[in-house]
Amino acid sequence: MPSLNGATPVNGSTKFLDYHTAVEALNEYQSRDGLSIEDLVDTKQRGGLTYNDFLVLPGYIGFPASEVVLDSPITKRITLKTPFVSSPMDTVTEHEMAIHMALQGGLGVIHHNCSPDAQADMVRKVKRYENGFIVDPVVISQETTVEEAKALKEKWGFGGFPVTESGKLGSKLLGIVTNRDLQFEDDLSQPVAKVMVTDLVTAQLGVTLPEANKILAKSRKGKLPIVDKDFNLVSMISRSDLTKNLHFPLASKLPDSKQLICAAAIGTRPEDKIRLQKLVDAGLDIVVLDSSQGNSMYQIEMVKWIKQEYPGLDVIGGNVVTREQAANLIAAGVDGLRIGMGSGSACITQEVMAVGRPQAAAVYSVSAFAAKFGVPCIADGGVQNVGHIVKGLALGASTVMMGGLLAGTTESPGTSFVSREGKLVKAYRGMGSIDAMQDKKAGAGSKNSQASNAGTARYFSEGDSVLVAQGVSGAVAHRGSISKFVPYLAAGLKHSMQDCGMRSLKELHESAANGTLRFEVRTASAQLEGGVNMESYEKKLYA
Repeated sequence: MPSLNGATPVNGSTKFLDYHTAVEALNEYQSRDGLSIEDLVDTKQRGGLTYNDFLVLPGYIGFPASEVVLDSPITKRITLKTPFVSSPMDTVTEHEMAIHMALQGGLGVIHHNCSPDAQADMVRKVKRYENGFIVDPVVISQETTVEEAKALKEKWGFGGFPVTESGKLGSKLLGIVTNRDLQFEDDLSQPVAKVMVTDLVTAQLGVTLPEANKILAKSRKGKLPIVDKDFNLVSMISRSDLTKNLHFPLASKLPDSKQLICAAAIGTRPEDKIRLQKLVDAGLDIVVLDSSQGNSMYQIEMVKWIKQEYPGLDVIGGNVVTREQAANLIAAGVDGLRIGMGSGSACITQEVMAVGRPQAAAVYSVSAFAAKFGVPCIADGGVQNVGHIVKGLALGASTVMMGGLLAGTTESPGTSFVSREGKLVKAYRGMGSIDAMQDKKAGAGSKNSQASNAGTARYFSEGDSVLVAQGVSGAVAHRGSISKFVPYLAAGLKHSMQDCGMRSLKELHESAANGTLRFEVRTASAQLEGGVNMESYEKKLYA
């Protein structure tokens, strides 16, 4: 190629290779550019790394971001469409968060800093939110009053109750009471028999779910009762569930019942066995044993007991940060592990107790070991942005658990208020904070509420005369609804994986293991360079 204004040396040379051979020239190098995952997290050479200490190097983009698949296991038997999990903290996850996380393809873990009955009620609300065949509908009798029917609607969050002769499933169907029947009724004492709908469209026992859905769609009714040959109510399907299927195609659901997958946390005390029974009766799918240090005789015994008593229930153990911790729980029979100790935004365990591990080092060490036994791992803590999610997954985690990042959303149970700076924020606290450990809701009015508290149980402080805080209380910025925030996180994750040249999380993990995925350590100057360097700016995360 002729020079236009004189040939200039490149790196001191004017003799160049044929540019057609550029790809083949890579074979001259002993290894790919950057570091392998083993070299990156070599703690003897580099110490313990956090998510901010490294970057993932880009690969080749040969596909659109929309083709990236985010399916990933949360336990040995259950897979999520989106690898996001909300933390079991009392300012993060109750039934509203659990429902909306599941609708977006993730999972919400309901906290246990409340009474067993209150937690079981939250599990029921999640399980009843979406169904295929509703095999245990709320059934009322014709003597039930309008006032009682309205109270049931308030309790369960939905209306449309079938009316049978006995007020129970398996009895002759008489009618259905809908929201429209109750909405403008002033006489609250009259029986529902006077306001219920008796012009019913039904389907016979034995109908398939697709067939029933077609009948319901054509009927323009809100509910389709399924009856036997004697017109006894057997089950039911709901139009609202059809709508949810259309609007939330990624929803985390069980294949048979079509109900949302529900997870909840418990401690490892003897009374938690009674709590677990109530949660299982409410329909629980996954139990998370909530402890700051999971490698204990209490948790190991609890894991073994649960696997024996409830073989159909998946158990996630933790928290752990070393292979040795993980090995004991894996041997006990856990179906998943939760990784992290002291890395959460509201956690001060590493500072106060001098025990823990930097999160990147912990995630790699534990997940690489657990993978040998087919045990999926959750990277719990230290996640402040999409980039941290990517790094946690690249290091081997199957899913990522978030507390502070989700505490500011509309669906979290925290209180919203305006800060001194005039910004809308929501209350957020660590479960090791004094506020959380002194909360009396878990005691349900008992004399020793400290012994029943989830915070004290998590940090083995039930019997302490002086509580030592391992968390703080504060506030986080309001982030809007989960329905917008989680899709933003998923879109960011897909674009990041596209930059890495990875079409799925499975490929991401395989490429890290075989050395194809490469990394680079960031110096303090590199971290400064990678941030915003402007005098003033406005940071909008999504639109």
